[in-house]
This record gives sequence, structure tokens and C-alpha cells, in this order.
Amino acid sequence: MREESSKDPDIEVMLRFQKGDEKAFEILVIKHQRNVLNLIYRYLGNATQADDAAQEVFLKLYRARHKYTPKAKFSTWLYRITVNHCLNEIRSRKAQPTSVAPIEDLTEQGETSAPDDPIRQGELRQAVKEAIDSLPENQRMAVILARFEDMSYEEIAETMKTSLEAVKSLLHRAKESLQQKLSGYDRP
Repeated sequence: MREESSKDPDIEVMLRFQKGDEKAFEILVIKHQRNVLNLIYRYLGNATQADDAAQEVFLKLYRARHKYTPKAKFSTWLYRITVNHCLNEIRSRKAQPTSVAPIEDLTEQGETSAPDDPIRQGELRQAVKEAIDSLPENQRMAVILARFEDMSYEEIAETMKTSLEAVKSLLHRAKESLQQKLSGYDRP
């Protein structure tokens, strides 16, 4: 436990919060608010819903502070809360999200570089968005965590409460599905 906390300063902050230091909670919120909001937005695709969901995630963190045990990085624990919340939101709505990431984000990150034709670029961006949206929940979440959150396979497995082999399988199936759905588009 001490070894892990020396590697992750957030663990020490969370332990202070657990002991009643309310300022420590504020520090965690300020540090992680943007990442949590981005992850939720990429999954739910709606800015208003993402704002509300992010507040609910931090409320859950606040309420679960006494259950926290530093077994892994703090961010992994926080992302697990976030992922579970997103999955519950989707299940409760019984509907597909409208977007994984804003089209501008995909372009900025080089996800959809295409020939110089702006119309073709727009078509490809839309096709990528729709292809990611169409993935099953767990595949979509694995792709989001790997691609947009830069998590390792081990971190994804811990966040999603699954095995390393399952993560590899999810990402492999997602890659195959995305390649198939986007096969009509030229690669740069």
C-alpha cells in the first residue's frame, strides 16, 4: 500500500480526504474534473448530460471515500466509478449515445486524416464517429479508454473490471469491426 502511494500522489490526497480533510476532496476534483468530463462526454456524447454525470461521479466519489483502499492508481479507481456510471446511464436510457467525441477532437488527434478534399474529410469524420458509436458498449468503452485516455491494457482491465485477455479481445474485435465499417475510405 505504501509503495503504491509513493508512486501516485493522488493516493495520499485521497487518504487525507478519507480522514476528513475536505480541502483534499477539492484538490482531487480540480485535478481530475476535466478528464472525467471528457471521458463521460466521449461516451454519452451530450455536453449537458456529461456535466450532470460528472457531478454525479464526484458525488459518488465523495460518498465512497470510506470504502477506498489504495490497491492501484487513484485515477484507475476514479475511472472505474466513471465507467460504471456511464454504462448505467446508457442502460437506463436504453438508447445509443449520439457521439463518442466531437468531430473536432477526432481531427485534432489525427484520428481522421484524409486527402485534402474537405468534403471527403467531413464524410470520413462522420463515418468514424458513426462506426465508433455503433460498437457494443464494452468495445466502445475499451476503445475510448485506450485511444482517448491513453490507458494501458492493464489499466483498462482494472477500470472495466475484466481480465487482460478480455481487454485484448475487446480491442481486437473493435478494430476488426471499425476496419470493416471504414473499408471504403482511403488510408492517407
